[in-house]
Formats: sequence, structure tokens, C-alpha cells
Amino acid sequence: MDIATAAISDAEVPLLNDVVEGSVDFKDRPVSRSKSGGWRSASFIIGVEVAERFAYYGISSNLISYLTGPLGQSTATAAENVNLWSGTASLLPLLGAFLADSFLGRYRMIIAASVLYILGLGCLTLSALVYSLGSSDCENAANNASCSPPRLQIIVFFFSLYIVALGQGGHKPCVQAFGADQFDEQDPEECKAKSSFFNWWYFSFCAGVLVALSVLNYIQDNLSWGLGFGIPCIVMCLALIVFLLGTFTFRFRVNSDEISPFLRIGHVFVRAAKNWHTNPSAISMEAEAQGVLPYEGFEQYKFLNKALLGSKGSSQDSKVCSITDIEEAKAVLRLVPIWATCLIYAVVFSQSSTLFTKQGVTMDRHITSTFQIPPASLQSLISLSIVLFIPIYDRILVPIARSISRKPSGISMLQRIGSGIFLSLLSMVIAALVERKRLATAAEHGLVDDPKAVVPMSVWWLAPQYLLFGVSDVFTMVGLQEFFYDQVPTELRSIGLALYLSIFGVGSFISSFLISVIEKYTSGPSKDSWFSDNLNRAHIDYFYWLLAGFSGVAFIAYVYFAKSYIYNRKGNV
Repeated sequence: MDIATAAISDAEVPLLNDVVEGSVDFKDRPVSRSKSGGWRSASFIIGVEVAERFAYYGISSNLISYLTGPLGQSTATAAENVNLWSGTASLLPLLGAFLADSFLGRYRMIIAASVLYILGLGCLTLSALVYSLGSSDCENAANNASCSPPRLQIIVFFFSLYIVALGQGGHKPCVQAFGADQFDEQDPEECKAKSSFFNWWYFSFCAGVLVALSVLNYIQDNLSWGLGFGIPCIVMCLALIVFLLGTFTFRFRVNSDEISPFLRIGHVFVRAAKNWHTNPSAISMEAEAQGVLPYEGFEQYKFLNKALLGSKGSSQDSKVCSITDIEEAKAVLRLVPIWATCLIYAVVFSQSSTLFTKQGVTMDRHITSTFQIPPASLQSLISLSIVLFIPIYDRILVPIARSISRKPSGISMLQRIGSGIFLSLLSMVIAALVERKRLATAAEHGLVDDPKAVVPMSVWWLAPQYLLFGVSDVFTMVGLQEFFYDQVPTELRSIGLALYLSIFGVGSFISSFLISVIEKYTSGPSKDSWFSDNLNRAHIDYFYWLLAGFSGVAFIAYVYFAKSYIYNRKGNV
């Protein structure tokens, strides 16, 4: 009997070691490492992200062309509308992440957001088809300039556009966080794989973007806007089916705390505010009583340490906060300076889908004598440089840096982000110089007063600014994703990724605000603004120089805050 029991125990040991602690399957049962999670599950999730980015960039990359074309808006108005929509789409993930982390969970939020996404894309397609059916009447009209789309159609278009933004707001922060959740941080091999996950995640979705920019932009410009919006709708339907098929392999994180992390962290700030006049010596005594040894993080943002005491200066108060709660609140607060100093990077980022595209419209885009590329397709150079550079970074640069620094990630996340910010500054300098060259060429050939003329200058002059921007994305975008996922409390990782996305939302709003202010103060009865509809009389190059200056200031501020940053997990120092 003892021999049989021992045999059973020996057989069960591998099974017990295979169980992933803190995770369950979709039926709340313990999951095994060999049959769930890892790249097996992440591949399903990455597939969904590829489809979502294909759909999103299939709309956003060429949106300014649709607004200035079929909807007849001016360049400045269209750029402002694109930035407003992009900004909203990048801020809504804060709402989506809050609902996911507090109520629905990431899995259910992804499904709900995908359905909303499909609804928005369907309405957008319908709106574009209505325009295409009515455009034949415009073509036969005596005065095409007076033939504009009906007001109802414009309302439906923007309503659909913001439904897509709402769907993206629930989709974006949860998909990436859910994908990273498939790797067990307690397992050395899976922990290392998770670091590579962020690189290959960005590689995969950029591949989706590359296809969108190469195929959809051509369809939209040369065949049909309805078809160009309809294909992403079909792709998102297929992506939802793929995601559901992966359900049986997914790991679902178990939240140990019943109290919402939002409430815990919010309580720290409220309690610290109520104890504002507390004597610092009382805090030191309480920390000593709780056995809290002096450490670097405890001395930073010391005002939050006041939350250790109750309303009457006693730690026996049921409303006091634990040292863990206080450290979580500090971890969130430490992100603010990094978040703020990356905003100008986001402003620069927003130009690639607006002003860069308008530059390309005026230049020679012929590949052959009979074929010319759509101007928005130039954005594919960003994705192409990312797709080419990520394997170089992950397989060559990181191992070299790892052998020098002895860090698993090679360089720290903040060093990676800072490198990309500096490269984006250089891209703005190059963009300004190229635009100055384009203006000089237009003047040389007497095309200044002909806004529809093609400037005899190859569109490939724009390639360096696009390519350098892609390389900067590999550093900053991927670094920000990993940083904001890694440095927030475990239960708030969707919010962490939403905070990363909000950088680009606020950046788009800042870009829209800058364009609006500059348009107001540089235009007049006898002069053209920096963003004149006649780009040959505009001065987009001045705007690029302004952004380069802002980027320089932001980079200096970033370096200052990055040097003083205290990592939440010491492995990334």
C-alpha cells in the first residue's frame, strides 16, 4: 500500500510543479504551464491586435484625404479634426481599462469592444457608400464646387468615427495586457519571453499596419472609399472569431484583493490629505513600529507616508493604509513626470498621418510612368523600418547590451524611451529641411501660385523622416508599453497601458491646439498662414522647427526625471 501511494505521489509531482500559481482557465480551474499561456496563447491575441491595427490605421492614415476630399474641408480644419479624433481615441482607453480592471475583466472587455468596433466600421462603410452613390450626381452638376455631401451624412460619418474610437478605447489597453498576462513572471524562461513579447507584439501589429497602408490606401484613393472602410470591418469580424477560438488556452489572472485597486490607491491620497498637518516624527515612529526599514522609495513623496496614521494620529484606525497601499500609490505618482515629458514626442508622432501626408500630395509620386503611390502609403515606411529594425534590436543589439550591462533587457526601459525621443527630434529637423527644399523647388519652377501643381521633386525625399521616425518608435513606443505595464500595480496593468496611450491622446490635442493657434495668428487678408491650403505658400517647415525646439526642451526635462526615477521592480534599474 505504501509503495502504491509513493508511486502516485511521484507521478503527481510533475503535475503539481506544472501548475501556474495565480492563474486559472476560463472555467476558474487551475491551469498547467504545458497546456496554457505562453506563446501558444499570445499568438491568438497578437492575431487580434494585427487585425485591430489594420482596421484602425486603415481609417486614420488616410482620414485627412477623406476630409479634404469627399467632405471638402480645408487643410487646417481637417488636420484639427484628425488630431481631435486621434486624441479622443487615445484617451478613451483610460475608460476602457477602468471598466476592465474594476468590473468586466480584460477578456470580456475585448469581446465587447470588438463588437462595438465592428458596429462603428459597419456604419462608416455605409456612410462612405451613400456618398459614392450620390457623387455621380455631383459629377454631372454644372458647378461641382457647390455640391457638398448632405449634413446628415456628415453627422453619420463622424458618429461612426467616434464609435470606432470608443471600441478602440476598450480594445487597445486590454489586448496587450491580456497578452502579457499569458507569461508567468515567476518562471525565469517565461519572464524572459515576456520581455521579447513586447518587441514581437509591436513587430506584428506594424506588419498589419504595413498591409493597411499598402493596400487600403490604394483602394481608398483609386477604387472606393466604401470598400476601403468595408474591408477592415470584415477583418475585425474574423479577428473576433480567432480570439474566441483561443479561449481554451488562455490564462486568467486571479486578483487576490477584493477591494478595487482604484479604491486602495485613492484612499492613500485621501488619508494623506486628511493628515496633512501630522508631525513628521509621528510618521517615523509609526514606520519604525511597523518594522519598515529606511529605503529609497520610502523617502520619495514623503507626504503620502502620512496615510499610515488614522484621523487621530493612531495606526489603530480602521481607515489607515498599509505600507503596500502607499507604495502602490507612489508607483503611480512616479509615472507622472515621465508621462508629461513624453507629450511632445506624441505631438511629433501625430504629424506623420497629417502634415507629412499633405506634403506627399504635392510631390512627384510616380513609381512608373503610369502608376503613382497614394500619399498616405508613405506611412508604410514607418512600419517597414519598424519591421526591419525590431529583429535587429531584439536579436543583435539587446544581447550585446546585455553582455555589457548584465541586465536582462540590455538597456533600461527609460534609456530606451529617451533614445527614441532624441531620434524623433532629429526626424523633425530632417522634415523641416526637406520642406524648405520643397518650397524652394516650387518657387524655382514658378509653382507658388498653383496649389494643384505637382512639384518636380520626388516624394522619396520624405523617406528619411519616415524611416527615422520608425526607428524612434522601436525605442520609445515599445519602451513606453513595457514601462507602463511593468511599473504599475499588477491589478492596474490595463490602466498602465491606457496611461501610455493617453500620452498620444493628449499629444494629439496639443497638436490640434497648436495648429489652431498658429493658424489664427499667422493668417490674414494679405498673408498666408503656416498651414495655408496652398502648401506652396504655407510654412509647415516653421512648424517643424518649432516642434524640434519643443522636443529639445522636453528631452532635457526627460533626462532629468529619468535619472531620479526609482524603479518599482529592481530588475530594470
